[in-house]
Amino acid sequence: MSNPIRVAVTGAAGQIAYSVLFRIASGQLFGKDRPVHLNLLEIPQAMGTLSGVVMELEDCAFPTLAGVTVTDQAAVAFDGIQWAFMIGSRPRGAGMERSDLIRINGPIFVGQGEALNRSADNVRVLVVGNPCNTNCLIAMNNSDVPPERFSSMMRLDQNRAKALLAGKAGTPVAAVSHLAVWGNHSNRQYPDFENAQINGQPVTAVITDLPWLQETFVNTVQERGAAVIKARGSSSAASAANAVLDHAAAMMEPTRAGDWFSAAVRSDGSYGVDPGLVFGFPLRTHADGSQEIVQGLSLSTWARGKFDHVLNELRTEREVVKDLLKKS
Repeated sequence: MSNPIRVAVTGAAGQIAYSVLFRIASGQLFGKDRPVHLNLLEIPQAMGTLSGVVMELEDCAFPTLAGVTVTDQAAVAFDGIQWAFMIGSRPRGAGMERSDLIRINGPIFVGQGEALNRSADNVRVLVVGNPCNTNCLIAMNNSDVPPERFSSMMRLDQNRAKALLAGKAGTPVAAVSHLAVWGNHSNRQYPDFENAQINGQPVTAVITDLPWLQETFVNTVQERGAAVIKARGSSSAASAANAVLDHAAAMMEPTRAGDWFSAAVRSDGSYGVDPGLVFGFPLRTHADGSQEIVQGLSLSTWARGKFDHVLNELRTEREVVKDLLKKS
């Protein structure tokens, strides 16, 4: 086997990490011939729980698991890594406004951004902990890692949208393609059905119920996270973990010709989004591992209203944490 790839996972004792760690350790993400060394980061209060997770990883006897490092120090967790899955963040509590959550989690991602300077030159960073777009913005602006190596997760929203369209059309999920989710991982995101396809045909030609698309579809995707919490008493875990792996694979593997995937990355000004803002775009990955924002997609006046609404939300979030953005 080749040299181990070092992967850091923050919030490693949490539910999402519990659903993702075993799949990474098994070789599912990086391949059966690529050993993995896991660097697991947690707060001191959760180290006991994390020790149990490590026992289970050991008991699986995965041939691809080369080792595990457990720490409560970001500088240790990020030392020499090629991937950082930044899952850990404080969840939103009762009576807490979104701006309160942003201010609480912001300093965490300042420190973690600085600690990423200890990582390998080719590190990739995926921010999952909410509010993930703005947390990604903070980490990116407090690190010497090139900004194009940072992204935050819109893939769970894309997967939710694909499943909903497939169910409405009575087709397999694999028939749905060209699905972009614009903006923020929040209830103001815009899942773009106007540019999406089902079996190579425009969604609007297959699903002709425009009120359903504009109202039921968009609202259901936007509120899906809240619906999961209401139903199971806690937030999405297995589906979020699955989206983490989908996102990472999409960043490493060339995108199927003509298609795209959704992720939040640093804006270059495309579609009128402020340069530097971490915004959900349709992306393609090239054979060399680089990504580009898909250009030239049209947005109706109705869709542009949704787009501008979520863009303004991210501008507001940026304003809340402007004192934490060293490079801005």
